[in-house]
Order: sequence, then C-alpha cells, then structure tokens
Amino acid sequence: MASVQFPFQGFSSLAIHAGHENDPQHSHLTPIYANSTFVFDDAEQGMRRFSGLEPGYIYTRWGNPNMTEAEGKIAAMEAFGVTDSSGAPLQAAAILHASGMAAISTLLLSNLSKGDKVLSHYSLYGGTQDYMNRLLPRLGMEAVIEDLRNPQRAEEALSRDPSIRMVYLETPANPTIQCVDIVVLSEIAHRHGRIVACDNTFATPYLQQPFRLGADFVVHSTTKFLNGHGTIIGGILLGRDVTFMQTQATKTHRLLGGNSNAMESWLLVNGMKTLELRMERHCHNAMEVAEWLHQHPAVAKVNYNGLPDHPDHLVALRQMRHPGAMLSFEMKGGLSAGIEVMNRLKLCTRTVSLGTCDTLLCHPASMTHTSVPREDRLRYGITDGLIRMSVGMENIQDILTDLEQSLATS
Repeated sequence: MASVQFPFQGFSSLAIHAGHENDPQHSHLTPIYANSTFVFDDAEQGMRRFSGLEPGYIYTRWGNPNMTEAEGKIAAMEAFGVTDSSGAPLQAAAILHASGMAAISTLLLSNLSKGDKVLSHYSLYGGTQDYMNRLLPRLGMEAVIEDLRNPQRAEEALSRDPSIRMVYLETPANPTIQCVDIVVLSEIAHRHGRIVACDNTFATPYLQQPFRLGADFVVHSTTKFLNGHGTIIGGILLGRDVTFMQTQATKTHRLLGGNSNAMESWLLVNGMKTLELRMERHCHNAMEVAEWLHQHPAVAKVNYNGLPDHPDHLVALRQMRHPGAMLSFEMKGGLSAGIEVMNRLKLCTRTVSLGTCDTLLCHPASMTHTSVPREDRLRYGITDGLIRMSVGMENIQDILTDLEQSLATS
C-alpha cells in the first residue's frame, strides 16, 4: 500500500491509492464503518472534538472514515498537478454529500445571501435549472441566464450588476454537450471580484480539472462516472479555499443534512479505482459512435465536442484531455422518431442517469428536462427529437449494431 506521502506520477496510481489510510486492524481495504456515532475515551476528549481542538469522528452526519477516504481521493484527483497562487501544490478540501443536488445546495447556500444573484448559462442539468428557477427566488436570490459561450455576455452582465456573486458553469453541459471556456470566464469573474463554480460531472477530473483552469469550487454527481457502476447516489463539493470549506461550507452542509453514508462511500471508493481505465474505453467508444451518427441519414444533428464541426470543438480541446463519453443527437423525425429509436433498442439501456458501464439513452424533453418550460427548452437546443447518450464500455461493434437496427426505420 503506497504511503499517503508517495509522490504520485500518474493519475491511475492516484485513483487507486489516494485518500487511503492504513486500517489499525490491518485490513487491506477500509472496512465499512456502518455506525451512526463514535465513542470517546473520556468526557474531555468529547469536549475537545466538539470544540475542534482535537481531530476525530463524532457522528456520521459530520464525518466517517469511509466518507473521508472518498473525499481525499476526489480532492487529490481534482488537484493533481495543480498549484495555488504561491506555486505550492493545491490543497483542495472536499465534502461528500448524499447526492449531486445536495452538493449544489451546499455550494449555493453557503456562498449566497438574500439579494445575491448567480450568473449561469442555458442547457444545465434539469435539477440545477429547476433549483435556480424555483427555489432560489423563494430565498430572495436570483439566477441570471446568459449564453456564456460568448464571454462578452459575462463581461457585460458582471459590469452592470454588482449583486451577481457567483458564476456557475456546467461544461460539458447537459444534455446539449455545449462547452464554455473556464479559463476566460474565470478571469473575467475574478477581475470583477466574483467566485466561479463548475459542475465537472460529465468530464470527471481525469478529463478536466476546473481548479487548474481557474474555478474556485467544483461539484460532481458522484453517482455517475466516478462511481461508474450505477450502485450509489452521491455528490461532492470541493473548494480551493480550505478555511471556507472547513467553516462556512461545512456548517451549511451539516445543517442541511445532506450527508453521505458509509456503504455508498465504500462503493464509490472502489469504483473510482478504475476511473482512468473506464474513461479511456468510454471515450474511445463515444468518438466512434459520434462519427457513425454524424453520417446517418436519419440524424439531423450530433452534439459531440470531438467532431471538428461542433462550435465548441476548440474550447473542448483546450481544456479537456478528451471530448468525453457523453453525446446527444437529434432525429430528423422529431418526437415520434425519437420514441421509435428508444423503443427499438435491444442492447443499449433505456434509462436516465449516465456514467455506468453499459450504454444509456434517454429522451430529455420527456424525462430529465420536463421541468424546463418548453419555450426555454427549445431555445436551449433541447428539442423534442433530442436523445442523450452515455456511451458505455461494450464492444463498439455491438453498440453500433444496436443503433443501426434502432435507427433503421426512422
């Protein structure tokens, strides 16, 4: 077992070893700490732990060894090779959550107050969009939506509205797979004294590191590629300001109660050990699928940043190791054609979510983005005939064969 001080040279070693502490009972893997609370040697120790004078576990809602290992591993991956403002290795802090939405809640509610606004872009995950449209206004906050693929729109919005406190990015975005330039938008935001948060779920830290590109906070739905096997629901919030994460963010997280648990943390840790291998296969297959769909006569449009004619192709090349495993495509026949394709699938799986070993297809207009008003959905490029695809790890010819027979009569 590598020491936590080992100077990792490669991402795969980090994904396997980072965050792990040797178990006092010499277990190879960290045992599952399926307990709600932890005991103290004496009353004074309990007092010290509650006051923060002594590290240690108190209550699983506040922390658990399995959660700590997952947090350490993801923080190490997001900060791998990244330096802080002084040139030292970045020491990011992480808080594991019960879901991606719980992590987003902690992010927003620990940073925003009544009267504050968050600047974001169209084509966000449906839950995030709904949160910004419905919940934030009830709390006296507001989302400002602009097309941030044009950085000038961010410059104008931040210049005219001092109440915007945060710029929230999701890149690649769900489900149109659009990319925004994290470096440029972070520079603009910081010049105006604003903070930047980025949802990195689609890319994972293997393909993209928002901290390296200027972001202050990173969120993931760990349900997806990080776990990789569809066995958990989870989320994580990471921040480069360790003091903020250990105080304001931690307090908000604990009060909201969206904590993870030992079993799901254990599954997440073990899933992440193969992240690099899985992403390599996912990405290879996705490129093959995108190129095949691009030539199909029944397909009107393919949203995949690996295609040279995609408007965000160059942005993706600059900030990502590979364009990724997610794509979407629009059927020429609209809604009826999309339904027909979904119903004819034999190998690929009809379901929401993404990032599992098998190929998953869903229909955003009737599934993940039903809460988005139709006029907004169409303006964002989420058409009635759009199908989102999380390209899995099956044999590529089997995936293409299933798509061929599914699209044959469309």
